[in-house]
Amino acid sequence: MIFVAHHIVVFAQSSSAASSSSANQGMNLINVIVLAILQGVTELFPISSLGHTVIIPGLLGWGDLLSGSNFLPLVVMLHIGTSVALLTFFWRDWLNLLRGGVRVLKAGRITPDVDPGGYGRILALVIMGSIPAGLIGVAFQKQLENNFKDPIIAAAFLVVNGAVLLTAERYARNQRKNAVQLARGRGNGAPAGGKAITELSFVQAAVIGFAQSFALIPGISRSGATMAAGMANGLDREESARFSFLMAAPIILAAGIAEIPKLLHNQTLHALELAIFGGVISGIAAYLSVKFLMKYFETNRLDPFAYYCAIVGLLAFGYFFYQALPLLQF
Repeated sequence: MIFVAHHIVVFAQSSSAASSSSANQGMNLINVIVLAILQGVTELFPISSLGHTVIIPGLLGWGDLLSGSNFLPLVVMLHIGTSVALLTFFWRDWLNLLRGGVRVLKAGRITPDVDPGGYGRILALVIMGSIPAGLIGVAFQKQLENNFKDPIIAAAFLVVNGAVLLTAERYARNQRKNAVQLARGRGNGAPAGGKAITELSFVQAAVIGFAQSFALIPGISRSGATMAAGMANGLDREESARFSFLMAAPIILAAGIAEIPKLLHNQTLHALELAIFGGVISGIAAYLSVKFLMKYFETNRLDPFAYYCAIVGLLAFGYFFYQALPLLQF
């Protein structure tokens, strides 16, 4: 997401207060591998990459490490690696989207005769869905930095994320049950699954895109929020995941590219090498993650991710609250 690299650096600084890490700890290969896998997996699983990048360092005592000067280039490369993985996995989709977009632009309209496969419309929907989060990120960057810096807050919102996923799953299931009962009452067979992406309106795409903005809060998952919004607007899990990942690729790539000047500024060759290696690891982890998730959502539900977020969030909240007890004044 836009500004995510900068937010993670800010949030990571606060996690050192809840950890026992030693000062001036250097970035090493183990740190890079762990953080790369963490980014590649949690960015796409509906469990909040930003929340885990705030919570995990606090648990491992890496607060000072992540607030160091070598962390920013690593974060930039991790996000570029993730976006490249998404573009690689969906390369056929993106090729068709671009072709459809060109046809639509040349014709000046989005109609079935111009865009028979609906790819031009999907591209327009992806663009529409990407606008709200970008605008909100620009408008509320400072407020988000000032109000959400503590890992205990990330843990609390991870529980909220679990509740959102569970609510979305229950809502979609009830909608499906009502549709089946209505079809049977009319003497029809069981209705097909949810609507296709091409059936979304541009307002619905904007609503789904707006849901991404909540992921600027650590603990709220971008993919989880967009999937929940997609399902609430009639998409099934698989189509919701596909639309979410299509929107994610350009946003994550833009966030990484925007930070490249900082990546090249006053960085040692060793730091850049570690960052590039981390980007490759993150890309591999992200590719395997999206491959698994697209298969998983063909037949499976969001419930396991919801329970995971709730359990991990509660445990992390309890841990950080316990660590903060000596600082509290009653």
